[in-house]
Amino acid sequence: MAESWAGSSDAGSLSDDNYFPDRRIEPIYDSFLCPLTKQVMHDPVTIESGQTFEREAIEKWFKGCKESGRKPVCPVTGEELNSTDMSPSIALRHTIEEWTARNEATQIDIARASLSLATSEKDILQGLSYIQHISQKSIANKFIVHQPASVHLVIDMLKNSSRKVRLKALETLRVLAEEDSSKEIIAEGDTVRTLVKFLHHEKAREREETVALFYELSKSEFLCEKIGSINGAILLLLGMTSSKSENVVAVRNADRALDNLARCENNVRQMAENGRLQPLLTILLEGTPETKLSMAAFLGDLVLNNDVKVHVSNTVGSALIDLMKTGDLRAREASLKALNQISSYEASSMVLIEEGILPPLVSGLFSVGFRHHPTQLKEISATILSNLVNSGYDFSSLVIGPGNQTLVSESIIHELLHLISNTGPAIECKLLQVLVGLTSSTTVSEVVSAITSSGATISLVQFIEAPQRDLRLAALKLLHNLSPYMSQDLADALRGTAGQLGSLVKIILESIGITEEQATAVGFLADLPEEDVDLTRQMLNEGVFQQIRSKVEGIRQGTMRGNRFMTPYLEGLVRVLARVTYILPQQPDAVQLCREHNVASLFTKLLLANGQENVQIASAWALSNLSQESPKLTRVPEVPPPPFCASIFPCFSKAPDVTGLCPIHGGLCSVRDTFCLVEGQAVENLVSLLDHENEKAIEASLAALSTLLDDDVNIEQGVILLSEAEGTSHIFEVLVAKQNENLRRRAVWAAERLLRTEGIAIDVSTNANVVNALVDAFQNADYRTRQIAERALRSVDKIPNFSGIFPNA
Repeated sequence: MAESWAGSSDAGSLSDDNYFPDRRIEPIYDSFLCPLTKQVMHDPVTIESGQTFEREAIEKWFKGCKESGRKPVCPVTGEELNSTDMSPSIALRHTIEEWTARNEATQIDIARASLSLATSEKDILQGLSYIQHISQKSIANKFIVHQPASVHLVIDMLKNSSRKVRLKALETLRVLAEEDSSKEIIAEGDTVRTLVKFLHHEKAREREETVALFYELSKSEFLCEKIGSINGAILLLLGMTSSKSENVVAVRNADRALDNLARCENNVRQMAENGRLQPLLTILLEGTPETKLSMAAFLGDLVLNNDVKVHVSNTVGSALIDLMKTGDLRAREASLKALNQISSYEASSMVLIEEGILPPLVSGLFSVGFRHHPTQLKEISATILSNLVNSGYDFSSLVIGPGNQTLVSESIIHELLHLISNTGPAIECKLLQVLVGLTSSTTVSEVVSAITSSGATISLVQFIEAPQRDLRLAALKLLHNLSPYMSQDLADALRGTAGQLGSLVKIILESIGITEEQATAVGFLADLPEEDVDLTRQMLNEGVFQQIRSKVEGIRQGTMRGNRFMTPYLEGLVRVLARVTYILPQQPDAVQLCREHNVASLFTKLLLANGQENVQIASAWALSNLSQESPKLTRVPEVPPPPFCASIFPCFSKAPDVTGLCPIHGGLCSVRDTFCLVEGQAVENLVSLLDHENEKAIEASLAALSTLLDDDVNIEQGVILLSEAEGTSHIFEVLVAKQNENLRRRAVWAAERLLRTEGIAIDVSTNANVVNALVDAFQNADYRTRQIAERALRSVDKIPNFSGIFPNA
């Protein structure tokens, strides 16, 4: 017998060469061996010749005889057989089994004895292989290798210094773990913790063997909680499932292990925390009421990315909505938390809306009596509603209540406004955000109508003084959205409530950097009607414009740090500052303020704010207003009377020359004191704006330049100035472009003034585009513009002087 007692993977292959006399392994008897295979027989049968063979071997022999066309013969004696019948050798089989059991028991003892630190690597590997073999093949002695003592010996080999031994031990434990009794033994003590370390091993083979073992262990529901309780176990398994470098079999085993571990709720939570949500979603769909509640609450605490939110909404959105509808308060709370989490992304919100979330949500929010939601749940409901409304969905036709009520029905808006007036700041903030969402879409007109009919305007304006920043911001956003539609009502409310304007200005001018709140506040104030003289006068009296100008100058000089709110903040500041120029004719104090703070010069510089078209537009309109005051403010110097002798000596009667007069206004001008566009060097900047893509910028610029052609200035000098700045060609280009009626009206007026100059009229008379534009205005514009177009056409000799249709203006 050879020196290796485990040289074959089959105990039945043992021969005399494998015999260890000193270890009392019984010899193999010849009768135990099949003449064909030379191996110990497992199912001996006797044939007609009296010879005994392994059933499978002799069957194969007979089949070969038949296929070759020979008569069946005995493999041992060679005699022909009349029959291929086989008779089981039961007595021999029992004898072999008894012999095998005795030898296995002896070799198991040898294998177990080899599992020690003092044994050679070769013997340990042989011992582990034999234990595997017994576990898989033996019937009589299988129980021995599954005893605690045997399993612990294998576990101890995980600490062996030999990598081969550790790998073989992992493999052996996997084989042993196929029996439930061994699973429980392996799970005792710190073995699972040790195995988790192997999951994180740098070598792929160790990880592959370990994950296969974990898959076997996870088949026991008893062990699922134990495995999940070991820090890092589930996370490492999840890492393997998503790894592109792991063996395909290892990935599959990790995935199947996780599926088994999901039978434990705590494991499901761990998986969800680390991105494997499907087990949790499955429980929400198929679990018991209690587990559904538990998982919904847990889902509400998770941090999900946007793609996952959409997936969750599609998968369990309907189930969560059904849970919200139940009368159980705990179920409603859990479902609302989860719905709050997944509704915070526009796409997932739309899924929930399609699933029918709005009717029960709004009903719960407005509920009273025994169905009344606690304050905490109302706050969550309001937050969800805010998320849904800001998703961009069209709510105008989505029925959510009896009588075809929609979210923008007057009664619903009134309910929201009533709730805003009777709840705490947290809910007020969320409900204001709901109204912000509704007024940011096509449904704004319905909301404006409902707010107006409810008389809630003053109440909304009062939120400007709220101490909570989030609440103020939500209110300001709403007021900003409403201002284009009810600006005068809001201006009246702002003026009519003590302290509101001051609070608004305080927010705008707060020195904490530039915030969204400040940008929104100044945008709201800028949207209020410029023609509201009382509001502008109040701002003037309270020193608002001086502070605004200081802020604008600070931004221009770079003393304030820029951020994403810088542009809207600056735009709002400039538009608010421009308000003071609209009351110049009625308010000498406004004129004085503009002089003291040289606002004309500031607006001229702001024309160069490239990329900030709203700043340029507001500045151009402000300069237009300022320039209209220039003729009144310019000072014509007094000429001293001629001396007495001038009557005697005519040479002394010549008036002295006065130099430095403005060619446009005929007096002494300056940008600071008379707001003169010429002295302020604003003309070229305004002409440049005529090339702007934005029609509003072109109109504002044209309005400012037209002040150089007014009746109370020197039109001839104005034309010369515009020609030198290449403004005349730009004005005619605006006329030809016919971008909108306002622009055409202004362009026709300016063109008629320019065409009073003979040289320009001669040049234009051959310009078919300009002439056609004037003809079009003459035929299709409003009454006043048609009159002006007629005069312009006369200037280019396209209409004879005697053919006027309209009376002269």
